[in-house]
Amino acid sequence: MKKFTKFISYHPRLVLFITTLLLIPSAIGYKMTAVNYDILTYLPQNLKSTEGQNILDKNFNNAATGMLILKGTDQDAEKLREEILKINGVEDVVSKSSIVGNSVPDEFLPDNIKDVFYAEDSTLMLVKFKNSASSFETMSAIDQIKNLESKEKYLSGISSLVKDTKDVIDKETPIYVALAVVLGLIVLALTNESTFIPFVFILTIGYAVAYNFGTNIFLGEISYITKAIAAILQLAVTMDYSIFLYHRYVEEKKYKENKNAAMDVALQETISSLFASSLTTFAGFIVLILMELSLGKDIGLVMSKGVVIGLLTTVTVLPAMLLLVEKLVLKYNHKVLLPSFDRLSEFNIRHKRIIFMVFLGLFIPALIGSLNTKVYYNLDRSLPQDLDSIVALKKMKKDYNMATTHFIVVKDNLSNTALDSLIDELEEVDGVNSVLGTNTMTGVALPEEILPQKVTDNFAKDGYKMIMVNSEYQTASEKVKAQIQEIRRIINKYDPEGYLTGEAVLTDDLTVISNKDFKRVNIVSIAVVFLIIALVFKSFGIPIILIAAIELAIQINMGLPFYMGQTIPFITSIIIGVIQLGSTIDYSILMTNRFLAEYQTLGDVDEALKLATKETSKSIVTSGLSFMAATIGVGFYSKMEIVSTICTFLARGAIISMIVIILFLPAVISVSFPLIKKTTKGLN
Repeated sequence: MKKFTKFISYHPRLVLFITTLLLIPSAIGYKMTAVNYDILTYLPQNLKSTEGQNILDKNFNNAATGMLILKGTDQDAEKLREEILKINGVEDVVSKSSIVGNSVPDEFLPDNIKDVFYAEDSTLMLVKFKNSASSFETMSAIDQIKNLESKEKYLSGISSLVKDTKDVIDKETPIYVALAVVLGLIVLALTNESTFIPFVFILTIGYAVAYNFGTNIFLGEISYITKAIAAILQLAVTMDYSIFLYHRYVEEKKYKENKNAAMDVALQETISSLFASSLTTFAGFIVLILMELSLGKDIGLVMSKGVVIGLLTTVTVLPAMLLLVEKLVLKYNHKVLLPSFDRLSEFNIRHKRIIFMVFLGLFIPALIGSLNTKVYYNLDRSLPQDLDSIVALKKMKKDYNMATTHFIVVKDNLSNTALDSLIDELEEVDGVNSVLGTNTMTGVALPEEILPQKVTDNFAKDGYKMIMVNSEYQTASEKVKAQIQEIRRIINKYDPEGYLTGEAVLTDDLTVISNKDFKRVNIVSIAVVFLIIALVFKSFGIPIILIAAIELAIQINMGLPFYMGQTIPFITSIIIGVIQLGSTIDYSILMTNRFLAEYQTLGDVDEALKLATKETSKSIVTSGLSFMAATIGVGFYSKMEIVSTICTFLARGAIISMIVIILFLPAVISVSFPLIKKTTKGLN
């Protein structure tokens, strides 16, 4: 370790040259990393709904289906259909004319076809794409469809939703980073003695973010949520490392003959504490890989990797930069704009019993709120409501009474009689307004032989038959949940091995899995952090107290939406508690560590707590405000409600954790000290 720290401290130019060169492969890796904009693809592959989706994709080339509404006549629709079929990435366009041609009068059409393809002043076409909803080819095809000259048209469906999500995220992500950097610089400039040092901190983390995003190439792809929040989250949770090392360096310069020697000692003395500090943050992210919804694995791997890279960058890039620009750092020194916290430390101890009772009492409203906070799962709700796909979805609901589409896959050895009975029962299910398959397209006036082979292949192929069920119920609603259960019952009656899939069905499975994931990751994260703190302090009582303090902050944060009448995206409730626990437990560890050191010297609990509160509050406030600054701008700015809500919760959570630790933890430690003393090894 000494050889490493000496090399870093005495060869800053070489270190910075090497680390800067590493930005080149990082940039290449970033460019080559794919981004997945479809959350539903992160569902477990062993579910019946995902197995059914895979059959649709593989056997029917039905990887993504869009619903295109065109205002105009059959002739207008046929002209547009021919143009769409020329676009690369489009498998087929199903319309009335593609099924029975233009020679059959409307009055001879089966009611099913009329209901699906016609409204008062428009016609509907089903656009089938060759590739997945989030593939480059499908995105390009959607753009080309939108740019075709025609009468007024609306394109909805999961592929269109994914395309709009991609456009919003790609446009906003650079602004997220800019907001995090600017607000972070302001807070750091106010809470540090140098106006220039924040730029060094931000630039160091910029290296870490670049390395993290570059190494994502080894994961193959990342989710759009990860892409949107990973950089600002990495900035927020690793800023402490830079602050701790810099403060130790400034302290060591008082005792060493030159700055290189001071940096050498500062690194040796700081690396172990930085490692310990990063351990809980790393643990908070890594437990996300236990989620059945592999979106958690995506966020967990990227962010836990980001914590490690942030730590490594802090002990390599930052020392080199500090040594090379020290004159500028010293040139712009100013008074730190933070209070002394003397009065607060006195107040905490003087009223410790009252504060302790308030601490316990706050758990009641916090838990009530947290347990009753409502969440939503329909992905379209998290998007701006003026996007093309959302406007089109509303148009589908209004004109065709069609809010979502289910897909049923059954074996083709099912008899026509059984298939007709299945369809008859499906048509009677509440909320189902049309059922489409080969059996529903024919009737007395239209024999089955009239259907073109390509149309037949859309609904019967490779040993399977596919049925489309259009529903008037909104995805993720209680009504569609009951409808899905009833449709599953009917399918099992005729084909126990049949599949039901589609956006609403996948979302229903997402609801069940997310609830399990929420419980699992929270229990495991608390257990892991408990174990880390217990080992660090060699204590059983200390982790109970520290986790209780942070859990109060988490429950307050998660409970506020209930009292504010808000409904939040489902992913927020899963990841916020874990991230807040892992990233802000450091505040309580810092204060407790200082308290134990002072107690061993002074031998007086309350005096040690006063001193610990006074000396650590500035660091805690600086850290909390920096975390808040890195995330709050995105929370206010983002039009993506998932991103906005996550960042708002993170910013608010950092401040709540900061307040709980500074205001309540000293009193809780003082009152609970007999437990701490009895269960902590080596505490006299």
